[in-house]
Amino acid sequence: MTALTLSTAGAATLRADALVVGVAKPKGGKGLVVAPGAEAVDKAFGGKLAAVLETLGASGSEGEVTKVPSPSGLKAPVVLAVGLGTAPEKDEDYDAEALRRAAGNAARALSGTKKAAFALPIGAVEDAEAIAEGALLGAYAFTAYRSGDAKDAKGPLAEVTLLGTKPRDKAFKAAAERAIALVEEINRARDLINTPPNDLYPESFAAIATAAGKEHGIKVQVLDEKALVKGGYGGILGVGQGSEHTPRLVRLAYTHPKAEKTLALVGKGITYDSGGISLKPAGHNETMKCDMSGAAAVFAAVVAVARLGLRVNVTGWLALAENMPSGSAVRPGDVLRMYSGKTVEVLNTDAEGRLVLADALAKASEENPDAIVDVATLTGAMVLALGNRTFGIMANDDAFRTSIHEIAEEVGEQSWPMPLPADLRKGMDSPTADMANMGERMGGGLVAGLFLKEFVGEGITWAHLDIAGPAFHEGAPYGYTPKGGTGSSVRTLVKLAERTASGDLG
Repeated sequence: MTALTLSTAGAATLRADALVVGVAKPKGGKGLVVAPGAEAVDKAFGGKLAAVLETLGASGSEGEVTKVPSPSGLKAPVVLAVGLGTAPEKDEDYDAEALRRAAGNAARALSGTKKAAFALPIGAVEDAEAIAEGALLGAYAFTAYRSGDAKDAKGPLAEVTLLGTKPRDKAFKAAAERAIALVEEINRARDLINTPPNDLYPESFAAIATAAGKEHGIKVQVLDEKALVKGGYGGILGVGQGSEHTPRLVRLAYTHPKAEKTLALVGKGITYDSGGISLKPAGHNETMKCDMSGAAAVFAAVVAVARLGLRVNVTGWLALAENMPSGSAVRPGDVLRMYSGKTVEVLNTDAEGRLVLADALAKASEENPDAIVDVATLTGAMVLALGNRTFGIMANDDAFRTSIHEIAEEVGEQSWPMPLPADLRKGMDSPTADMANMGERMGGGLVAGLFLKEFVGEGITWAHLDIAGPAFHEGAPYGYTPKGGTGSSVRTLVKLAERTASGDLG
């Protein structure tokens, strides 16, 4: 991964291949404002950096990147100006997410560069952490399957140096270390999501989790097909029975000797989703390697929590299966007996994520954690409701749902609270089994949430994150978001664990 260093050096004196500065639109005015941190750079331009950039068409808008040759007086040969949007009031700092996205844009624009110095505005330690996160996330590249023969291929930015920081200050050092650990795990999740399904299947995913557990002191338990049969995990087994790759349920456990709370995270891990017998239509299969994004996020979050040494116990449950059509696949009309003992009539084999999650939720509930959060690319209905960049939050506790929404907003992940209308539950009634895996078509994302709620232990606080929209980005990269797997919700889960550890969550 891209290296990160802190520096007290001045922007004019540090040797680097490029110097990154911020520019913004003045609030209520015209022209361009050079953001704090770039004073020495502006001075080297004779106080006319804004004018030069305006001549080149810069407006300070978010996502905008402008490169100019450096004048004499600067050690870096190139100045790269990134737009920060509208400048804040004089007594206010720039928004952390604006800094994060700007740093990501800069890092992407500087692919193939060895070292870049970032002279973006830092009003507090939190700003430095946001810039570090954005730059490291923006520098991500998935190259595992590239042959290396392409002469024009550029590697990611090799080193990021944050100017205006204090390398020996404990707070700045901690912020940098947190950013590195967090981004390395988000990028681990991205790598897993981007890995093709012929290489990532339940057994190989479980092996990767086991290896990471050994490295970071996390206890890992893997239930293979025989153990799942013995334990009565009908949901996971039913979904996976059509594939030659047998399913797995993986439990990761991080414990802290002084922890007072336990948080359980449950992830949907469909390593490939064909839809099963209810086969997906043409054009909907190509990206279905991403249907394990929830499990990837949970895995990454648990490892990040362990690396940060948070004072909280965290268990991660990865419900892993491959949903394939074959002579042995589950059929519409089949009835599965779930781990909880409930029976479910399968009306649509493409509504499989809720089946594997149901078993994992019931099992996680047996340990009576203080809260459970499940994460899944669960429904196309949530994408229709909230678009491609926002995940939905449902919960059996309004205050908990609100807390997760606020946490997501704080860390820069777009989310929205969604209801669980009781009247939609009747649509899942079945004449054959305790319930069906489908209900009313309208409000399908909410119906899926209501299905999951049925398998959460009584009295346990629970939330469901439907990340179907933001988990996999098919368009052009933007900010610190790459094409492909994004690692959506990892930052929210880690911050939730931090809040739980500090007792701020209640």
